[in-house]
Amino acid sequence: MNLFADAIAWIFSPERVTGSHPIGQAVAEHLFYTFVSVLIAGFIAIPLGWLIGHTGRGREVAVAISGAARAIPSFGLLVLLVLVFGVLHKPEAAVVTFVLLAIPSILAGAYAGLEAIDRRVIDAGRAMGMTEWQILWRIEVPLGLPLLIGGLRSAALQVVATVTIAAYVNLGGVGYYIIQGLPLRRFDQILGGALVVVALALVLDGLFALVQQLVVPRGVAAGRTPDVRGAPNRRRAAVEPATK
Repeated sequence: MNLFADAIAWIFSPERVTGSHPIGQAVAEHLFYTFVSVLIAGFIAIPLGWLIGHTGRGREVAVAISGAARAIPSFGLLVLLVLVFGVLHKPEAAVVTFVLLAIPSILAGAYAGLEAIDRRVIDAGRAMGMTEWQILWRIEVPLGLPLLIGGLRSAALQVVATVTIAAYVNLGGVGYYIIQGLPLRRFDQILGGALVVVALALVLDGLFALVQQLVVPRGVAAGRTPDVRGAPNRRRAAVEPATK
């Protein structure tokens, strides 16, 4: 318990504000790598996922690639790409690492959102004379958006946790405190840095959960709301006349 108290005290100590590497700067660097990586991964994975979900082709290949990408150790990939890109391009190597980590979740959310749609809804759109482009943008994308946001949510949580290792190649972020504290045996600093990363992950998770609820179409949200209180009363009203 004393270690947690020391870690909290370390986080809110004046040195975290006025020191050579203030915590605000570290958090900003951490979030910068997270948002840039998820944004680039989204530009790559979302159109590809929509294409797979709309046409129904290439799903097996996408699943295989996503599974293989998840199995790649992120730390080893980061070190490898730093060696390949060169020490002068470490930020680019880190971003590529995090993008590769984020793509599988976003890709899965994009095509799963379209595959989960009732085919009768799409057939009704075609029967009304909609083009394939109109079906995609007016039916499939709005209905598949909640699962897509879920994929972005999972990707953001994975990336915000993995960005911690960027400090190993001197790119800053909150992981700087953890990497620096290991040889110094500053356990309060190590735990404090870890708690900050956890806090960032919880905040991002809450924001994405809120967005995921907001993007549910109103008709779908209304259909998911069961009238629990009225159901027993209606059943009783239906039974009572028969028993009289």
